[in-house]
Amino acid sequence: MTVTRLDADRARDFAEGLAELLTAVVADGASVGFLAPLGHAEALAWWEERVTAVAAGQLAVWVARGEDGRVTGTVSLAFPGKPNSRHRGEIVKLMVHRDGRGRGLGRRLLSTAEDAAAAAGMTLLHLDTETDSPAEHLYRSAGWTRAGVIPDYAASPAGVLRPTSLYYKRMPAPTR
Repeated sequence: MTVTRLDADRARDFAEGLAELLTAVVADGASVGFLAPLGHAEALAWWEERVTAVAAGQLAVWVARGEDGRVTGTVSLAFPGKPNSRHRGEIVKLMVHRDGRGRGLGRRLLSTAEDAAAAAGMTLLHLDTETDSPAEHLYRSAGWTRAGVIPDYAASPAGVLRPTSLYYKRMPAPTR
């Protein structure tokens, strides 16, 4: 399993595989911002929009690939644009294909994004995830702290309103 950070050109190259991953995790019920059924064209258009953010330095995207080269996971780190928030970042769209689950890939992707955030001088990360989802166990076991729950925050892929849990993690202060 290889994990690679994508620049804008590589993000374009991987858009098809990332779209396939996105449609698969939504079909499996992951609440990542889309309703089911999610069409390939919509998923591809969404990933192609991310290329602009990657090129502008607003988003870092990592992709995990199996031995066969197929995309099995991804995670992104969003960099804030406001001067008063450059010390923090947001973990977004951590996704692992059902075939890659249970092998530590989610933790590896999360650690990769955390390490990059620390290297960039970020001292605080945050994210949101569906309350009582499998992802919550990952975040808690990786040292994240739940800040609270917002009821009826987002619709699940099936269209049912679900609560979201907000998490944060303090990163080590950069050494000088």
